[in-house]
Amino acid sequence: MTTIAVLADPPREGLVATDLAATSPLTEAEAAEWYAAVLKDVLVAIDRSGGDLLVNYRPDDLLPNEGVTETASEAAVRAVAASALEDPSDVRFEPQVGSSLAARAGNTVTHLLREEGVVSAAVVEPTIPFLTRPLVDNAAMKLRRSEVVLGASTRGRVYYAGFTEPIDFTDAFAEPALETLTTRGRDDGHEVDFLPLQPVIETGDDLLDALPLLNARVDAERIVPVHTATVADELGLRVDYDGAEPHVVRD
Repeated sequence: MTTIAVLADPPREGLVATDLAATSPLTEAEAAEWYAAVLKDVLVAIDRSGGDLLVNYRPDDLLPNEGVTETASEAAVRAVAASALEDPSDVRFEPQVGSSLAARAGNTVTHLLREEGVVSAAVVEPTIPFLTRPLVDNAAMKLRRSEVVLGASTRGRVYYAGFTEPIDFTDAFAEPALETLTTRGRDDGHEVDFLPLQPVIETGDDLLDALPLLNARVDAERIVPVHTATVADELGLRVDYDGAEPHVVRD
């Protein structure tokens, strides 16, 4: 069984999804709302899978000063989980440790594998609304045969990074993270496998990939990330193909 750590920040305006706000029609407040919706869908997918969900929140002392409020980071993240999961009482919450994404992810994975003796450990960020239970379970199956399993996304990014053995995590998520993590795994003599390509949403350009897929799945009555689809509908987001280049607009 894989322990999947979701690296989560409290969904606060100006703290999360700032690149999305800067490159799309969304305000910083709306981008934080989007982030919270994706976080909910990620938590639901993992909670319904065969893996163990670990919510790995960034504590107040690792947040920038402007991201700290009277509500503790842990409490804010717990509130999101409580609004998404049927029974959040069994969900484990642990603070992140480290000054960078690579350090925080590496510390979590290494601790789980070496100190807690889990069979496999993975990290996910709340930027992948299309994470599903079958995808998470597929990754667990692949981790039985390969020491490193990566979920590939566009422009060399990753949406899932799973391990049965630690690697050198120093700057391991340097762009392109897909190549960097693969190289680190191979340098340690590990087998590396991949999950199907899925879009992550970090910028306005990413919405050009994600919104048509989201709307198509809604129209086809297929499985959709409910919370993300709801927010996208409430915000009136769509891709406009009039003009020289497609662009995201709001109805």
